[in-house]
Amino acid sequence: MVQVLPQGRLAYGMQLPVQSQSTLYAEAWEAGAGPEGLVAVARAADRAGFAYVACCEHVAIPRRLAGAMGTTWYDPVATLAYLAAATERVRLLSHVAVVGFRHPLISAKQYATLDRLSGGRLILGVGAGHVREEFEALGVPFARRGAVLDESIDALKAALGEGEFPEFAGERFAFEGLGQAPRPVQTPRPPVWVGGSSPAAVRRAAVRGDGWLPQGDRRDQLPGQIGRLRRLREEAGIGEPVEIGAIAEPVYVGEPGWDVGRWTLTGAPERIAESLREYAAMGVRQVQVRFRSRGRAELVAQMAAFGAEVAPLLND
Repeated sequence: MVQVLPQGRLAYGMQLPVQSQSTLYAEAWEAGAGPEGLVAVARAADRAGFAYVACCEHVAIPRRLAGAMGTTWYDPVATLAYLAAATERVRLLSHVAVVGFRHPLISAKQYATLDRLSGGRLILGVGAGHVREEFEALGVPFARRGAVLDESIDALKAALGEGEFPEFAGERFAFEGLGQAPRPVQTPRPPVWVGGSSPAAVRRAAVRGDGWLPQGDRRDQLPGQIGRLRRLREEAGIGEPVEIGAIAEPVYVGEPGWDVGRWTLTGAPERIAESLREYAAMGVRQVQVRFRSRGRAELVAQMAAFGAEVAPLLND
């Protein structure tokens, strides 16, 4: 197993704005933003001590879902590689890549290159996907996406390992005697975090993941999910700890003076930190935060305030 988070501490990261513009969470200003906004936010994350910035994957959105999901979804490999050149420290997370869309050797080539270009900052987050039309257009069986993902993870671990000529033999994928370079910087390989909160996803994270990225779990649901994850891991004979994540409620540091929604964590840094420390008490190792904002400048200011005023209190 591969661990990259600081031991014994609660880390924090964020999904990038602009790169995915679902109406369920995107702020109004993101529609008019572009690459310069992504760079500004990624650099702000670098300065403010964020563990990672993340980019999600959708290839094409069907009309039936476009009203809610939008059609703006930046490619994670291209986006994170672009931001690798603009940052120095922050890790680059695909949250999540639907690696079942393509052959594992293609994904390994892309993400090994990204790890090399970034100086070893990749976290490969993977998930099963949920939009049937995407799978049908790409010729991948939607009903078998879980099994395809399981084998893809195993193949990717082999292909992203230390050997220049990796070997793998599975039901769908097999390769040997084929060299791939550049190799990843991270050894023995980049970490693989598994996304999703269904029973199958939790089991996948437990037995195949270096980390778990829950999706949509409320606070009161997380302890049960974490307990199940740990039991499955123990039953599989895996002794190493898994890097457990959580997606927090929206955050606004200070008093907003505008309607940020009833579920947003607001107020003094001490109040926000106390609330987020509840995740650590459950066994969470990293919490993903999303800030309410009316523009890029306000978002960057919120990130700076979080890094300077909230983050030092997360591990008190």
